[in-house]
Amino acid sequence: MRERAARKKTANQYNHGHRHGHRHRHGRGRGYRHGNEREYEYNYEYDYAYGETGSRLWRWARRLPAALIIVGLVLELSTPREVTVAPLFTAAPLAAAAFLSLPGTILTGAVSSAATILFSFFHDSGGAIEAEARSVTSVTVSVLAVGVNHVLVRSGSRLASARGVAEAVQLAVLPSPPSQVGGLAVATRYRAAQAGARIGGDFYAAEETPHGVRLLLGDVRGKGLDAVAAVVLLVGAFREAAEHEESLLGVAARLERALQREARRQPGAAQLEGFSTAVLVEVPNPAAAHPAASGKDPPPGPASGEGTATDSTLLRILNLGHPPPVLLHHGQASLVEPQVPALPLGMSDLGGWPGQVDEVHFPPGAQLLLYTDGLSEARNADGVFYDPAERLTRTYFAHPEELLETVVIDVATHTGGRSVDDMALLAFAHAPHRPPAP
Repeated sequence: MRERAARKKTANQYNHGHRHGHRHRHGRGRGYRHGNEREYEYNYEYDYAYGETGSRLWRWARRLPAALIIVGLVLELSTPREVTVAPLFTAAPLAAAAFLSLPGTILTGAVSSAATILFSFFHDSGGAIEAEARSVTSVTVSVLAVGVNHVLVRSGSRLASARGVAEAVQLAVLPSPPSQVGGLAVATRYRAAQAGARIGGDFYAAEETPHGVRLLLGDVRGKGLDAVAAVVLLVGAFREAAEHEESLLGVAARLERALQREARRQPGAAQLEGFSTAVLVEVPNPAAAHPAASGKDPPPGPASGEGTATDSTLLRILNLGHPPPVLLHHGQASLVEPQVPALPLGMSDLGGWPGQVDEVHFPPGAQLLLYTDGLSEARNADGVFYDPAERLTRTYFAHPEELLETVVIDVATHTGGRSVDDMALLAFAHAPHRPPAP
C-alpha cells in the first residue's frame, strides 16, 4: 500500500506541475548567432548558447590578455621609474588561460614574461634581486597558465564529446521522421542537456497510417540505458499500434500494456518507478478529417472561429500527463490543455486512465508544437521558466523548420545556454498543396 501511495503521489505531482507550471512566466529574449566551434571547444557552455549577448561578452573577454599587456606597457613608459606595474603583465597569462587557445596562452606568457624581464632589469629603479624575483614570478605564472589552459581544453573537449555521443546515440535510437508525412510538413529537434551529458528519455515519432497521420512525443522518467530501452520499446509499440488501432485510445492502451509488461521484468522497486509522459496526435485522413464526415458538431477548440468544417482539419489529441502542445495561427499562440487530465503511461493501476481524446480545429496556416519539459522548465538566471505560448505569440513562421529553429535559439537566449534537461521538439503544419504535373 505504501508503494502504491508513493506512485500516486508522484503522478499527482507530475500532473500538477505540468498543468500549472506554465503560468506567471515572462520575458522575451533576443536571437542568437552560432559561434565558432573550434574557438569555443574549451568553453562548451558558450558554444552551446551561441547567444548574441554571450558571444559579445566572450569576444571582449578574449581581448583582456592583450589589453592587460598594452596597459602595462603604457603605464611603465608614462610613470616614474620607481613605479612598477609588473602585476598587470603577470595577470595577462592567467586571463589567456581562461579565454584563449593553447598557442594564444603560450604567446601571451612569452610576451608578458619578456616585458617583465626587460622593464625590471633595464627600466625600473629596483635592485637586481627585486628584478630577478619579478622575472621568476612572471615566468612561473606563465608556465602555470599554460598548464591550466591545457586542463581546461581537455575538460571542455570531454564534455563536448560526451554531449555529442549522447545526441548521436539518441538520434540512432530515435531517427528523425521524413520532412513530409502524409499531408503534413514535419520538423523535429533534439538537444541533449549539458548537465552530465547523459542519454535522456525524450522521444518522438510520426507515422502515416490508414487512419491518418499519427504523431507521438514523450519523455521517459530517468536517464541512461534504462531510459533508452524504454524509448525503443515505446517507439516500436507506437509504430505497430498506430497502423492497426482504430483510435488514439487504442494506441495508448497498447503503449501502456507494453510498458507494464516491461516493468514486470524489472527487479524490485524498479517495477514501480518506470513511467512516461506522452502526447498522441492524430490528423485524420481527408475523408474523416471534418466534423461533418463523422456526424459530429465542430468542437469549440482553440482554433474555432478561424475556419469552418469545410476548410479546417480536426486534430485529435490525447495528453497523458505531458506539457500541453502549443497551437500557432495568425500570430496567436495558445496552449492546448486537456479537458480531462490523465496519468502518464505506466500508471494505469492507479485508476482514472487513460483520459479522453480532445478535438481541436487545425486550419490552413496553423502549426502545432509538441515539446518535452526540457523546454517548458528551462529557467533563466532569475529562475523564470520559459513559456513557449507567451514567447511565440505575435510570431509567424512559414515552415515548422523555421519554428523549431527559432525556439531552439530563443530558449538558449532565455537560459544563457545552461541546459539541465534534454529537449525534444516536434512541429507540424499542412504541407503546401502542389498541383499534379500536367
